[in-house]
Amino acid sequence: MKVLLTVASLLPAYGGPARSVSGLAQKLTEQGVDVVIWAPDGSAETTPFLPTGSSVERSAGPLNRVFDDFGKFDVVHDNGIWLPHNHQIATVCLQRSVPRILSLRGMLEPWALRHKWLKKRVAWYVYQRQDLIRAAWHHATSTTEEQSIQRQRLRVPIVVIPNGLDIPHAVEQSPTIRPANSIRTALFVGRIYPVKGLPLLVEAWAKVRPSGWKLRLVGPDEAGHQAQVERLIHEQGLANIIAFEGPLEGESKAAAYREADLFILPSHTENFGMAIGEALSYGVPVLTTKGTPWSSLIDHQCGWWVDVDSTAIAHALREATSLNSTTLQEMGARGLEMARNAFSWKDVATDFSSLYRKVMERTSLVSLPN
Repeated sequence: MKVLLTVASLLPAYGGPARSVSGLAQKLTEQGVDVVIWAPDGSAETTPFLPTGSSVERSAGPLNRVFDDFGKFDVVHDNGIWLPHNHQIATVCLQRSVPRILSLRGMLEPWALRHKWLKKRVAWYVYQRQDLIRAAWHHATSTTEEQSIQRQRLRVPIVVIPNGLDIPHAVEQSPTIRPANSIRTALFVGRIYPVKGLPLLVEAWAKVRPSGWKLRLVGPDEAGHQAQVERLIHEQGLANIIAFEGPLEGESKAAAYREADLFILPSHTENFGMAIGEALSYGVPVLTTKGTPWSSLIDHQCGWWVDVDSTAIAHALREATSLNSTTLQEMGARGLEMARNAFSWKDVATDFSSLYRKVMERTSLVSLPN
């Protein structure tokens, strides 16, 4: 079975999809699937998310050349919609009679549809709705996202498969025990972009002003949004408490998770929220919003899942920062156990392999002569 995996970019600045698509590609090859990975910016050749010696084949040329160079693909698995390359992939798959699976990546969530809505409305009627209908299968990472897709009445089958998580080896043995320092740390990791809800977090922090805590904001600035958040931080007199640290990768990023006492993601919407999974994999309790599909934080008593507004975030923040270090570490340990059991990469890759085969079988039946 030969699969082409495509995504807008495989660079760290692209966030969760770059990591999860790379992780899926690697695990599929370990299960015997022939995988080619491609992104329109050429980043397949330089992505740091594939290990040295990986069997994943990488292509950085024009899309049609990918099809010409690697022969007949059994399935194309595209990630994302709206962008020109997504429409190009849909067109090429139609021309070459290759079935296409489409991971929506949260791009049909209500907040996402409202963001730059005029351009999206034009694209919807010109090509996007038709491209969605022509997909063999739609993939959602949560039941919440599945419901958003269903509201569009596209009449395409939907499968729900979460992203996989890599549990750091040191944490796998035993969660990191953070010392009871005089200053404790709350951590945000993600793009500095309006969808992430950072103004809500700053407003909440200003309401609570937890004593003995600092907030680290880790991630790349996008569309100049950092300047807007910085102004709000200064207006609230929090410049000595809240710090932007830019993007971190590798050991620096791992160290940020290990040193955190609490992880916060105040997003308006997430189809999955890879940073939440990463935090749990390091044994860090999580505070996030109902814009993310993480109600399981409540079920497993490893975090807070609240409404998308500064008052609700402030209430949870007040509770979280009033807990002692031991209690937070116990919550983090429960989160690690949940991540280990629910988001195994082996299981995720197996589910996708089964989906690919199902799509191939369905395509073969449709192609049979009457």
